[in-house]
Amino acid sequence: MTSLFEILLLILDVAKWFVLAHFIMSWLINFQVLNLRQPVVSQVWDLLNRLLQPIYGQVRRVLPVMAGLDLAPLVVILAIYALRIVLVNNIAAFY
Repeated sequence: MTSLFEILLLILDVAKWFVLAHFIMSWLINFQVLNLRQPVVSQVWDLLNRLLQPIYGQVRRVLPVMAGLDLAPLVVILAIYALRIVLVNNIAAFY
């Protein structure tokens, strides 16, 4: 069962890195450091959007509207950390 625990932690770590990459890319695109006309940048951006927009959409329904400020990635990162803490504190259930 420890392998199941480690797999769950790995999935949470990968999800965290996807959210961070999406957040950083969004800033780089907005400040015109990255150009969406480049094929690789466009493909990575499209992949991250397809993966994360369903999750962000659920979070945005709950959050109040803030002019120009999107807190969905922050809430998702906090949720990932909270899930990780819950898993680590309940590791005994995996034995």
